[in-house]
Amino acid sequence: MTTKERLLSLFESNKGVYISGEDLASKLDLSRTAIWKAINSLRKDGYVIDAVQNKGYSLAIDTDILSTQGIEKYLQDCPEKLTIEVYEQVSSTNTMVRERAAVGAQEGLVIIASEQVAGRGRRGRSFYSPNNSGIYLSMLLRPRNMDLAQAASITTIAAVAAVEAIREIADQNAGIKWVNDIFINDRKVSGILTEAAMDLESTGLDYVVLGIGLNAYEPEGGFPEEIRDIAGAIFDRAANDGKNALSAAFIKNFMKYYKADNPKDYVDKYKEYSIVLGKNVNVINKDGSCRAKVLDIDSECHLIVEYENRQRDVLSSGEISIKL
Repeated sequence: MTTKERLLSLFESNKGVYISGEDLASKLDLSRTAIWKAINSLRKDGYVIDAVQNKGYSLAIDTDILSTQGIEKYLQDCPEKLTIEVYEQVSSTNTMVRERAAVGAQEGLVIIASEQVAGRGRRGRSFYSPNNSGIYLSMLLRPRNMDLAQAASITTIAAVAAVEAIREIADQNAGIKWVNDIFINDRKVSGILTEAAMDLESTGLDYVVLGIGLNAYEPEGGFPEEIRDIAGAIFDRAANDGKNALSAAFIKNFMKYYKADNPKDYVDKYKEYSIVLGKNVNVINKDGSCRAKVLDIDSECHLIVEYENRQRDVLSSGEISIKL
C-alpha cells in the first residue's frame, strides 16, 4: 500500500475528525514531509482535505469519491474474502474481471470504476458509463455445483441486492423490472450483465462475472437524448460518501444471498420488489412483441404470463417492456 493509500485509509476511517500532522506522521510512521506530499496528492485527486491551525487535517464529510479504502471501511463485518480494486477509468470492468479470471484469480475479486469507455450491456449493447456520476462494478464468482441454467439465479440475486442497497443507503423505493433492471419512480437507475465461462473438462461452470452499473447521480449536462426519457439517478443531491456506501451495501447484500444455506431465500424478495406483477406488458422476441399480463413469478424467478389469446407461457429469459 502506498503512502497516499495508507493516508486515505486513515482519513476515511476518521472522516470529519481533525488529526494533527504530528499524529498522522506517528500513526503511519512517516515524516511530516511525506504526509504533506500525500495530502497534496489526494487534493489533486479531488479530495477535500481541510487544514486548521492547531487542529490538523480532516477529510470533508461530504466527500463522495469512489476508493478502495472508502468501500472497505463499510465491509469490516463482511465474513467473505474480498479483493476490492477501484479505478478512475477502464475500458470495461467485466472485461477486466474476465481477463483476471482466465489467469486464475480467485472468487471475491471486485473491480469498480468511476468511468467505462467501452461499457457493455445485454445483447451486445453499449452501457453509458460517464465519469464520476456512476458506479460500474464487476465481481468474480466461482460457484460450485452450478450449471449454466442455474447461473441465471446470480442475476436475480444481484437485482435483489441492488434494490436493498438503494433502499438502505439512498432511502429510495427501488423496484425490479424483470429480469434485471432496477427502477426508481419509473426511471431506470441500474442494469446488470452476468457472463459465464464453462469448464470443458467438467462441463460445469468455470467462473461467472457479475457486472452491475448504478447511476448514482445524473451526469453533468444530463443523460444523452437516446436514454433521457427512461434513465434516472439514485441520489437527487450530493450524498456523504454515497458511492462508497452504496457499493459496499450491494456487495454485502449480494454475498448474503449468494452464500445462503437456502439459495431460494431471495425469491420471495424478488417477487416483493417486482414492478411488473399483475401488470400488462409487451413480451419482446425475435418476431416482434406480444401483449401479455404478468400472472406470477415462479421459484426460479421465471415470468408466468398470459397472452391476449388466453395462452400461458413461462419466460426464463428475454425482455419485456412496460408502460410505467
